[in-house]
Amino acid sequence: MSVRQGNAGEDEALRYLEGQGLKLITRNYRTRSGELDLVMQDGDTLVCIEVKCRANADYGNALDYVTAAKQRRLRSAFTHYLVTQGHNPSAVSSRFDVISIQSGILNWLKNVMI
Repeated sequence: MSVRQGNAGEDEALRYLEGQGLKLITRNYRTRSGELDLVMQDGDTLVCIEVKCRANADYGNALDYVTAAKQRRLRSAFTHYLVTQGHNPSAVSSRFDVISIQSGILNWLKNVMI
């Protein structure tokens, strides 16, 4: 998938989540550990959202690409984000969500990280 298609998927996910009442805090936050696609506010909770897009299932389900190693990198990057923004990672309400967009179908999975 191209960068342009990935950005279009993130745009679609962002529109959907804003329609569900979440507020964008930051997009494409980069650290040495990795990149956070979206960081959003859901009430009192900060939400790290990984967006995975696939045109079809020829190479597996979009969710198959959120591996344990990917989750560790996301957790490290999110902790970095929280600390740099002045939050105590153990005291702030937070969660990890995944938006998968595959064959034009969007699925929002809440609180999915191990």
